[in-house]
Amino acid sequence: MRGEPDFLKSLRDEMGAGRQWLDRVVVLVYAVLAGLAVVALTLIADAALALYQGLRSHGWWVPLLWTPAVTALVVWCMRRWAPGAAGSGVPQVLAALAPETPLAQRSRFVSLRLSLAKVLGVSGGLLAGLSVGRQGPSVQVAAGVMLHARHWLSPRSGISDRELLVAGGAAGIAAAFNTPLGGIVFAIEELSRRLTERSSGLMLAAIVIAGLVAVSVFGNLSVFGRVRTDGVSWWGLLGPGLLVALACGLLGGLMSRVLLASFMGVPDRFCAFRRKRPVVFAALCGLAIAVVALVTDGAVVGVGHEHTKQLLENAAQLPTEHQPFLFTGLKFIASWLSAWTGVPGGVFGPSLSIGAGVGADVAWLVNSPHGTALVALGMCAFLAAVTQTPITAMIIVMEMTDGHSMVLSLMASALLASLVSRMVSRPLYSTMSALMMRALRPADEAGPAPASVTGQGAGAHRPGDQQPQQ
Repeated sequence: MRGEPDFLKSLRDEMGAGRQWLDRVVVLVYAVLAGLAVVALTLIADAALALYQGLRSHGWWVPLLWTPAVTALVVWCMRRWAPGAAGSGVPQVLAALAPETPLAQRSRFVSLRLSLAKVLGVSGGLLAGLSVGRQGPSVQVAAGVMLHARHWLSPRSGISDRELLVAGGAAGIAAAFNTPLGGIVFAIEELSRRLTERSSGLMLAAIVIAGLVAVSVFGNLSVFGRVRTDGVSWWGLLGPGLLVALACGLLGGLMSRVLLASFMGVPDRFCAFRRKRPVVFAALCGLAIAVVALVTDGAVVGVGHEHTKQLLENAAQLPTEHQPFLFTGLKFIASWLSAWTGVPGGVFGPSLSIGAGVGADVAWLVNSPHGTALVALGMCAFLAAVTQTPITAMIIVMEMTDGHSMVLSLMASALLASLVSRMVSRPLYSTMSALMMRALRPADEAGPAPASVTGQGAGAHRPGDQQPQQ
């Protein structure tokens, strides 16, 4: 049995460990830099989307030319110079975290260079008018920044690359959603289920610091304001809330399943054409998305936060941009096609928008007086269904809506939706990361990896470009 700690001896050891303190400072400095990188991504991406909205005002036909052209250009650039930056970003970090991934191969998934390419690629996707999010890419961006701290740490620091990746990825979520607690839960639930006792405090501090950087820039405000549930009849909310959770579970599981089917390359003519002509395929998807944007007057474009905020604020009277069931279905299609193009972009933000649409649709269908609460439940349920991380989804939505009074209902909807989703689809991120790692194995062990994952095919001629895309 260990004796009681000697305070004076512990104090002398701490004060005398100069290099250890320097290593801690390095990690915290890089946590600040990771937060600033996500802030830069947010500002640049928002500016790109605003520029697209300005271009739309020049004529209804502009997106029909602009969206396919810019989408094709972004995909061509990513395939040529940074294949590892395409797609969401979370699967890349999971692939880099996998024990079977060789240390020398981690730069194919996460690096400072890929972080820069990710920022430019996501901004390009929003400039094109696609339905992509920036929160998932923030995971890869921040992880690439944090991993670079390895160059300045001493060999005896006790801080592993794995811990830097976990801290960086979680810091990206914390800064992107302006939710430090959500970043911590994401680190535990999705990225890693363990941190060593010696450095767990330092890693958690790094996550919080990155989140506070975003708070200091954008303010300590809930992204969607405060969800007011005064006068909510919980018995009256039970039936519609259950319907929202089940619908989001099925629809979110379907989203995950079609994304996996698309990236794995099922034997159909569309996937075959994508493998053969990926840039042309991206342009055609861009054209389809432009048509959807015209039908919805641009409501499906971008992350979808503005439309979600309007639904939360005016759930009793649906905004004119929200056509019941039509918006939800078209946002689903636009988000799927946007991801299928190969343009860097995540599904976190669009998932919140689709879930909000489901909640508003159910409130309209059953004529519920609790529309705002149902919208919040839909956001939480759909995000939990797509990512299959219910605790993270609940914490993120609770912090983004200041919905602490709804914590139990948010948790119940997230758990139910995630359970239903698991019956429909395999986990999205872990399955995609496994596909990426197939590209690292010898051909006789893993067989040929899907071209949509490895980046092979037209536009990927150089050996250095044979890297995972999604």
